[in-house]
Amino acid sequence: MVDAPENQSDKHTQKPLHGIRVLEVSSGPMAAAGRQLAELGACVTAISTPRERGQLTQAINHLGKQIIELDTSTPEAESEILDRLPSVDILILDTSETTSIDPMALHADYPDLVILALSPFGLTGSCRDWQVTEPVMHALSGELSRSGIPDREPLIPPDGLGYGCSAAQASYVTLLAYWTKLRTGNGALIDFSIFEGAAQVMDPGFGVAGSASAGVPADKMPWGRPEARQRYPIIRCKDGFVRICVLAKRQWHGMFEWMGSPEAFADPSYYLLHIRFNDPELIPAITEFFSDKTAYDLEVEGQKRGVPTAVLYKFEDAIQSEQMTARDMFIPRELMPGVTALTPNGALSINGRRMAADEESKTSGSAPTSFECNLPSSHHPMEGLTILDLGVIVVGAESGRLFGDQGANVIKVENSAFPDGIRQSKGNDVISITFATGNRNKKGLGLNLRTKQGVNLFRELAAKTDIILANFKSGTMESLGLDYDTLSQDNPGLIMVDSSAFGPTGPWASRLGYGPLVRASAGIADLWRYEGEDEGFSDALTVYPDHVASRVGVCGVIALLIQRLGTGKGGLVSISQAEVAMNHLGEQAARADLARRGLTAGPAESQDAPWGVFPCRGDDDWCVITVRGDKDWSALCDVMGRPGLAGFEEYASAASRFANRGAIRSIVTEWLSGLGAMEATRLLQANGVPAGAMLRVTELPEFEAFKDRDFFIAADHPHIPDPVVMENAPSKISSVPDPLMNPAPLMGEHSREVVRDILGLDPSEIEGLTAKGVLEVSNI
Repeated sequence: MVDAPENQSDKHTQKPLHGIRVLEVSSGPMAAAGRQLAELGACVTAISTPRERGQLTQAINHLGKQIIELDTSTPEAESEILDRLPSVDILILDTSETTSIDPMALHADYPDLVILALSPFGLTGSCRDWQVTEPVMHALSGELSRSGIPDREPLIPPDGLGYGCSAAQASYVTLLAYWTKLRTGNGALIDFSIFEGAAQVMDPGFGVAGSASAGVPADKMPWGRPEARQRYPIIRCKDGFVRICVLAKRQWHGMFEWMGSPEAFADPSYYLLHIRFNDPELIPAITEFFSDKTAYDLEVEGQKRGVPTAVLYKFEDAIQSEQMTARDMFIPRELMPGVTALTPNGALSINGRRMAADEESKTSGSAPTSFECNLPSSHHPMEGLTILDLGVIVVGAESGRLFGDQGANVIKVENSAFPDGIRQSKGNDVISITFATGNRNKKGLGLNLRTKQGVNLFRELAAKTDIILANFKSGTMESLGLDYDTLSQDNPGLIMVDSSAFGPTGPWASRLGYGPLVRASAGIADLWRYEGEDEGFSDALTVYPDHVASRVGVCGVIALLIQRLGTGKGGLVSISQAEVAMNHLGEQAARADLARRGLTAGPAESQDAPWGVFPCRGDDDWCVITVRGDKDWSALCDVMGRPGLAGFEEYASAASRFANRGAIRSIVTEWLSGLGAMEATRLLQANGVPAGAMLRVTELPEFEAFKDRDFFIAADHPHIPDPVVMENAPSKISSVPDPLMNPAPLMGEHSREVVRDILGLDPSEIEGLTAKGVLEVSNI
């Protein structure tokens, strides 16, 4: 554990990034990254272009910031930016907004500055001039190939998720670079690819998968969009739909008894996931059982029986559900003159206080804070920190991995009675590929927390720990006597993360929750379906919002680490995964609220045509094309060899193109019929038109946008025969080395080492605890 100074002030009452000054030059959806820093207390001054005025998304992303309106393409704007640099700590620079400012030259001139340089596909590589939009992100990242119903057109996920995930990754790497600056004195240039950020965080093809995957990674799935709706089935009931998660044996037992123990499903083989998933009679039987019951009654009864069950809310109802209302997830704000609407109110809480955009952030930079770091300089930014990782499945795996990759001593705590769900696999593998991916750079501690001695050992470890990560159902840590209030009495500098489906307060706090249930309750599953089809739900294969929730939590931790340098105190980071997701849908929430009151704020900002998925030459070969305005439309017409189309009156504006989108779709589809998806992508992108082939996960390592920038790495594991392909660095950061690549641990693999090195236990004490079942050690 790293020593923290004694608290000599009341700074602990301030938001953790209080005093950090950020200059943001970004008017697009990535302005959400600056908003997240403002929510954590940084003073963010945003230079915004007049053309963004009146857009809902931009108004939401600029909440809590000081705004300077300038045309960023003018010399006056460049002069304003450069004049402000000596007095800021962090610069967020959208390179497409200020083409005259070279971020590499800027880094040379201001070596102490942390520069987040945003670009569509990065500053280097053969795709550096390509354009990015939400559909392009989903297509080229492999997400689109896992969205939609088999044998049908793939379905683009709801608008906002891709940029929201990329912005969270941008916030994380910015805070990582700033923390590194405090340790080394060196600033950083972050070459941040917006596309890569989404690919890493939305639902990475080579990332850790959920427990329903049974250890099978996405790259091992069939070529087409496989049928996966049985994993987290959405079932019609008397007055709507509910979603259930029946994964663990105890959950199937609860479902079986709830149905009245039907003889047809009494065979013990139904305790196995693959048997249930492959039985064509099971879902129809559950549907019949649910048919005369209301969604609300099913939700209550399912939760009571230990069967995770959630009402599938329409999005407009979800934003005003009892849980979101109780937690003030959405609050009314004036977004522009005369337009007040519900807006997201932050994605996490620290010490019980919601980190939301407010007036405090606008003035927090008036008295800049000087952070004195007493940590020794190190090669990896998190070296010297000790972390107890109680996390499970995706959120848990990712949170700990992000610290382990950067040099922290991450100790994964589990035991054989309650193993991490992603350890399971269809075979008798020693370790699953998905577990190996998400738990690299950790040590394995087998500890039975159902024993008094196990709890006491954990408390002793916690007293010598910097960070504890947990993502259990709310109240679990309290039931073990291992809550933050208890543990921080012996360790005031302790930082703890409490991540749950719906947050620690409100009527849904104690509910069982998985990502699919979160999407149902948050109205995201309702948005993620084929238009006009009541049962066209298509999100079964995604893991969202698990990966992005881990980034949000880690941002909270790094912010508290920074604050702890001045206060000596840690804090509690609380995350609602549902609220993390709903933060990505701010524009939809505002529009839904306005519509409920009979008001409107004009058409959605992306309403142009063409905008969607188009078939290409070949079997199940698809390409997305997105026109953002007149310039893209004209370029598309030129590429198709029909430049006269751009001059037709019926296609002269975005509104007219949207009104005639059916006719435009026919024109584009005919042109694409002679092209392969990637052939069309390269041709369109070369002419400035955002486009992307629907890539499968197996194709990603050879895609030039990833290959040129070393996005993936193949790492060996002693218990897996072939190298495992996984994510490499979180971004290209000049001050941060590539991540460590130590193999994920077996359960209890390092138990002896951990209690010896941290607690000083001798071999006889260790063997005694092992004999009692308090400690578990690997026998492999």
